[in-house]
Amino acid sequence: MNYIPININEKFSKFDNHWSPRVIAEMNNYQIKLAKVQGEFVWHDHQDTDEMFFIIDGNLDIEFRDGKVSLGAGEMFVVPKGTEHRPVAQDECHIMLVEPKGVVNTGNAESALSAENDIWI
Repeated sequence: MNYIPININEKFSKFDNHWSPRVIAEMNNYQIKLAKVQGEFVWHDHQDTDEMFFIIDGNLDIEFRDGKVSLGAGEMFVVPKGTEHRPVAQDECHIMLVEPKGVVNTGNAESALSAENDIWI
């Protein structure tokens, strides 16, 4: 077996697209993904799974129909399944997501921001 750590900063240097998560690891049918985000995402929900946001660098607001949570580097938040939300980053923000394999980034919403799944870096 080859024991090589994953360098998150090096992985972020491999892509520039916003709102297009990249897989860096798998664990028990869950994927650990990195994404660069900026601007407003689409309102959406995930009916079958929670969604975990961990902020690596920058700031991210997760808006809900009745409020929002503001996150900075080193903070995380879990959006419960079925909860409609919209991530918003005024400036580029680097995030880590943990979600089951096959989850579509836009959940139930049809959008030009729907990203291809299972892209590894």
